[in-house]
Amino acid sequence: MSRIVIAGGNILEGEVNVNGAKNAVLPILAATILNGGINVIHNCPELKDVSASLQILEFLGCEVKRQGKTIIVDSSNIKDYRVPEQLMREMRSSVIFLGSIISKCRKAVLSYPGGCEIGPRPIDLHLKALRQLGIKINEAHGYIYCDAARIDANDINLNFPSVGATENIILAAVMANGTTIIRNVAKEPEIVDLQDYLNAMGAKISGAGTSVIKIEGVEKLHDVEHTVIPDRIEGSTYLAAAAITGGTVKITNVNPEHLQAVLAALRECGCKIYVEKNTITLSRTSTLQPVDVIRTLPYPGFPTDMQAPMMSVLTLARGTSIISETIFENRFKHVEELMRMGADIMVDGRVAVIRGVEKLTGANVNAMDLRGGAALVIAGLAAEGSTVIEGVHHIDRGYEKIEDKLRLLGADIKRVD
Repeated sequence: MSRIVIAGGNILEGEVNVNGAKNAVLPILAATILNGGINVIHNCPELKDVSASLQILEFLGCEVKRQGKTIIVDSSNIKDYRVPEQLMREMRSSVIFLGSIISKCRKAVLSYPGGCEIGPRPIDLHLKALRQLGIKINEAHGYIYCDAARIDANDINLNFPSVGATENIILAAVMANGTTIIRNVAKEPEIVDLQDYLNAMGAKISGAGTSVIKIEGVEKLHDVEHTVIPDRIEGSTYLAAAAITGGTVKITNVNPEHLQAVLAALRECGCKIYVEKNTITLSRTSTLQPVDVIRTLPYPGFPTDMQAPMMSVLTLARGTSIISETIFENRFKHVEELMRMGADIMVDGRVAVIRGVEKLTGANVNAMDLRGGAALVIAGLAAEGSTVIEGVHHIDRGYEKIEDKLRLLGADIKRVD
């Protein structure tokens, strides 16, 4: 198994390009089966979760080609409506294939998804909504069996603005009979990107980015070409790395509007931030300041995916910060590992109190999940001595060659097999 080894203490300086968004490309890949034709998708990152999605598409009968950052999916020969358990277990977001397979094949058989263990992410919202579209669903022996002789439009109100549920309903309703309206939907930029992709394919969807989405069912879809939006979480991670090391880093190919909650927190930490059209430059020359309270919330609130990386930054702030995790109940697994490096953190339920320390020291630590792994990398960049991170496969799910990009910025970091 690979490990990441970091000799901390280097100040990061330079420029780094942000890849396409992991959380946008995954539902888009699931949607490629809908048109039964050619899908050309640009700005696709090389990630483990992307590879897992491509394996699912190939199992279903799609022909898949990758040309650099472009993925071409030919879905004209879909031959199966089942996804085997070993492929579903590769990632949590594999459940997004449920809506698209039902829409295309009018039936689906999937096992429950795998991925990071960051607490329960129940799919009851997905299933309840799909049943409201007239889809018959049975759950037995760890599998979900769906039958949809007809998919009829309906008015659906989500109890919580779930990103996955919003995406699954959109995918299932694209070719439904009539007009579906979904209320209290997720507003994330990745939802907007999915809408733009599907509309370019011939769908009739409006309202993404607001609390109400309207989907007018269509009879057929056509070939499509699309460029995935930049990854706001990857971009935010490199800004956090610059903040903790006291450097100056410019991130390019980014939509600054998508990062506003994170930028506000970094400014509160004492960082200077300069925003241009599609670039953000962060510089820190003064002492890191604490943040009163960071509360993770659905977009446009502070993203849960940046909770762990931001916590690493706050471990070196001169004062006490509080983080309240409202999205997932088990997303503090990185805390124990940060404490091995000298951090002073107390957790009570979903609240973490971070008392800033003078320094972190290198240690052998283990990445328990994707964003927790990124937090350990950030901490290692600022720690005295050597940090060795195990569980790198989690980090590879959401960051393409993170060590290479950080090395370009001046970090002493390498991957060891």
